[in-house]
Amino acid sequence: MMKRKLYWIIAAALLLVITIAVWPKLNPSVKPQQEETSEIVKDTIPYWTEGSAAMASITEYVSSVCDETSADYVEKEDRIAVFDFDGTLYGELYPTYFDTWLFIHRALHDETCQPSEEIKEYAQSMEDAFLNRLPEPDSDLSTAQCCAELFKGMSVDEYREYIRNFMKEETVGFNGMTFAEGFYLPMVSLVEYLDAHDFTVFISSGSERTMVRELIEGTLDEWIPSYQIIGSDFTLEASGQGSKSGKSYTLKADDEIIMEGNLSLKNQKANKVFNIIQEIGNFPLLVFGNSSGDLAMAQYALQNGGRGYMLLCDDTERDYGNLETAASFKEDCLKMGLETVSMKDDFSLIYAQGFEKTE
Repeated sequence: MMKRKLYWIIAAALLLVITIAVWPKLNPSVKPQQEETSEIVKDTIPYWTEGSAAMASITEYVSSVCDETSADYVEKEDRIAVFDFDGTLYGELYPTYFDTWLFIHRALHDETCQPSEEIKEYAQSMEDAFLNRLPEPDSDLSTAQCCAELFKGMSVDEYREYIRNFMKEETVGFNGMTFAEGFYLPMVSLVEYLDAHDFTVFISSGSERTMVRELIEGTLDEWIPSYQIIGSDFTLEASGQGSKSGKSYTLKADDEIIMEGNLSLKNQKANKVFNIIQEIGNFPLLVFGNSSGDLAMAQYALQNGGRGYMLLCDDTERDYGNLETAASFKEDCLKMGLETVSMKDDFSLIYAQGFEKTE
């Protein structure tokens, strides 16, 4: 009798062990204990300050949209993040933007270029103002349009090579830094972090699209391929096209694609929203920017339940910040319901070590 009772106890114990091992496989809604904590949750991002409230806000939100048990869960295909470029991922290097310096260089310091006197005078007034820390001079001319005109007739491949060569030039504002090295390390790490959490990351820049594609080569292109770049566009044409419109001309075997010499669209403010709708076809869950030109796409994210984070140019020690501008922009952001990122307080490092301001 005792042996029979012992037998049933052993059998019941074995049945319990088997049930514990097999039941999760039979019922997918039941997950093993070790899977309850997601492996993709990260609490820190490299180069962000330990204890940063902005970093915590970002990582907590990302964790919530990646957690299948969360009310905020978002499917992978809908996890879209859009970043501005200049001043958000890449330094608005003193004294001005990369594309503006490219224009000045092409107009004033490239002997192969023959700009009109009007464009040359405009470029000279800009260079003089920037190097003497004066405001950009007023002009009816568009820097982007002038830049497009200066590259007219150049093939797309030649234009890309020109940009790559100019990227090797040293910046004016930092010792030893080339234009290829002017990236914000915390923001590069943020892009990598979002990619690891199955976000599709886009750049939406006011700079010309091909220019941005070349600039991110070797730095961000691992996570942001060229077809995920939105930017301003210079018009193109076929070398044999002549006076025919693009819709009336068929490409010939010996045709080259060349720069036609005009700006077709400036990607800023509301245009950033329109381009997101047309080129992505879905709203962004996260938007990162640094200026009034980015508020429209941040508003678009908010309208659709997403979030917007704006960088403040408040670091005057490691970068060329402007405290008055930062304070005013922060106020505007908070009124809209956007969160802000202090470059001074939230970034433990901005640029790679060794790059110091030249003053």
